[in-house]
Amino acid sequence: MDSGADYLHLDVMDGQFVPNITFGHPVVKCLRPKLPGVMFDMHMMVAAPEKWIENMADAGADQYTFHYEATEDATTCIRKIKEAGMKAGIGIKPGTPVDVLVPFAEMVDMVLIMTVEPGFGGQKFMTDMMPKIQFLRERFRGIDIEVDGGVGPNTIQHCAEAGANMIVSGSAIMGSDNPREAISHLRNSVEEVIQKSLLER
Repeated sequence: MDSGADYLHLDVMDGQFVPNITFGHPVVKCLRPKLPGVMFDMHMMVAAPEKWIENMADAGADQYTFHYEATEDATTCIRKIKEAGMKAGIGIKPGTPVDVLVPFAEMVDMVLIMTVEPGFGGQKFMTDMMPKIQFLRERFRGIDIEVDGGVGPNTIQHCAEAGANMIVSGSAIMGSDNPREAISHLRNSVEEVIQKSLLER
């Protein structure tokens, strides 16, 4: 955060929806008082995401992003997230077609396009996911589109030009000698494309 990040993207993995296990709401609850005012963007890579909504809201989460593939009733999940006082996000894995998000795009605050298979850091960025972002940006101008997986200085331009405006970057920032510079480069790349598109309208 001291290096200029806008929010913290926290990856929750349960060992079921993805093979890895990370942490749950107790860790988020410990983090909250240490980072007052910081937006916690929860990426819930968990089976049955509706089970953890109340716990994450109580822990101080701001945005709760679940996977379309992990629930049988996305509409109810979105409603419960909003009732708990959080912003709602819905994400899809690389193998899921983007049009499944269309019925939910106007119900949520953000859509997440994964550019790697969820569950492990340090994977190679999938450029062939960019048409999904373009598809959503053309149809839903005002929605936040988040991109997650393999995003760094060499891939950010693809994301920005496709229309993503929320950028998640792990390895490229954590592994950088100068995290502030890395974050600044990612932000500037997106802002330049947004400014250009506004001028062209």
